[in-house]
Amino acid sequence: MRVALVHDYLNQYGGAERVLEALRELFPDAPIYTIIHTPENLPPRFRDWDIRTSFLNDLPFVKKHYEKYLPLFPLAVESFNFDEYDLVISDSSAWVKGIITGPGTLHISYCYTPMRFAWDMYHLTLENKGKFYRRLLIPVLHYLRTWDVASSRRVDHFIAISTIVKERIKKYYGRDADVVYCPVDTETFTPDPSTKKEDFFLVVSRLKPYKRIDIAVEAFNRLGLPLVIIGDGPEKGRLMRMARPNIHFLGDMKGREGDKIIASYYRRAQALIFPTLEDFGIVPLEAQAC
Repeated sequence: MRVALVHDYLNQYGGAERVLEALRELFPDAPIYTIIHTPENLPPRFRDWDIRTSFLNDLPFVKKHYEKYLPLFPLAVESFNFDEYDLVISDSSAWVKGIITGPGTLHISYCYTPMRFAWDMYHLTLENKGKFYRRLLIPVLHYLRTWDVASSRRVDHFIAISTIVKERIKKYYGRDADVVYCPVDTETFTPDPSTKKEDFFLVVSRLKPYKRIDIAVEAFNRLGLPLVIIGDGPEKGRLMRMARPNIHFLGDMKGREGDKIIASYYRRAQALIFPTLEDFGIVPLEAQAC
């Protein structure tokens, strides 16, 4: 059976990329189609993968400012040809569930969520945007919602990562979905009875607006308690300017060695701080496993 995997974009390493690794373990010979690929932002083990990108990957400044190209993402997704495959599995939080497949190809979508920035987080997306940018963004988001619903009909079978995502799929797409929870690495993230708790709290997250790490920063500014933040992203500069000296940013930690360091912080922290309303949330489970 000829199988292909499809992932929104490979320009960062987070929970979705951990799931993609698990899918690739099941289908090691499957090529991976993605809109954008930034190898330097990924663990070294990704370099041996057969990764195939869309035309967007060759456009200027797309690696650093890919969100500026949002109106072109549907075109990029629809440009992939899957006629040679029997099975295509897309894992998606926005885009690649909209691929076009022929009648002889089964398309299963492992759905992290319908695109939250256009649906339940629509008003947060527009928050703090300038008046001119808001006027541009509102019709773009309307167009993307229309495309999102239309493209959901191309999926043969939806699998949701949680019951709340199953409910969103039903609400926005009118489709039923089975629930299969995300995998968690319980070999790396394990307890160590010899480790002693230390005097700090911990955040592990990509630093993007919808993650709401600003809430944690503001809370610990007021409390004056030590907070360690592991992760990187476009919000880092703003968060660092907000933070008082009791808050420390350690940056991104990639690869197996990075996971081991994160596990060490989970074990030593007084508690994990998780301000995000997540679709599933792998980080709390990793922390609990430690």
